[in-house]
Amino acid sequence: MSEEWISLFDCETLNGWGATGSMDGWTVDDGAILCTVQGGQYLYTEDQFDNFVLEIDYKIEPDCNSGIFLRWGDLNDPVQTGIEIQVLDTYAKEPPNRHDCGAIYDLVAPTKQTMKPAGEWNNHVITCHDSILSVELNGESIVEMDVDEWTESGKNPDGTPNKFSTPLKDFPRKGHIGLQDHGGKVWYRNVRVKRL
Repeated sequence: MSEEWISLFDCETLNGWGATGSMDGWTVDDGAILCTVQGGQYLYTEDQFDNFVLEIDYKIEPDCNSGIFLRWGDLNDPVQTGIEIQVLDTYAKEPPNRHDCGAIYDLVAPTKQTMKPAGEWNNHVITCHDSILSVELNGESIVEMDVDEWTESGKNPDGTPNKFSTPLKDFPRKGHIGLQDHGGKVWYRNVRVKRL
């Protein structure tokens, strides 16, 4: 690792962040970034990152759906130019699938369900290194993928369908880190990154 940790959130303002529309749906609440479910917009870092480790804590209200986007290339199209780590209220659901908390959304399911109940803080450590993405949730490794194995649009290596119109191997390898507003209250804190 070539650099030190960089804080992406100063606990008081949203300096260094932009939104895909109005910032009205996002605010700072007790040292955390809060999605207030008013704007329907995605929040994104003004800086872009290629190879990095992202550490981020979050908590959600019951039934909340959100996501953490990686290497998001086109600010007008987060879903088709960024890779999403699912943030969803699926505590204790077994077995987890490709749409449950901690999944690389629609692509790789977590190997186990390690999220805490709604209202409790969770910790994600997400690593992007060249074509390899890995996810830890609450201290346990739950997902790893090699995007170079996704060679066809709309299809996973095991033949199951996904929603992506471009093969994942052709997705941007550098882009914004984003937070999704998907109709539920979610808090993010201790947002920091280390470039690799």
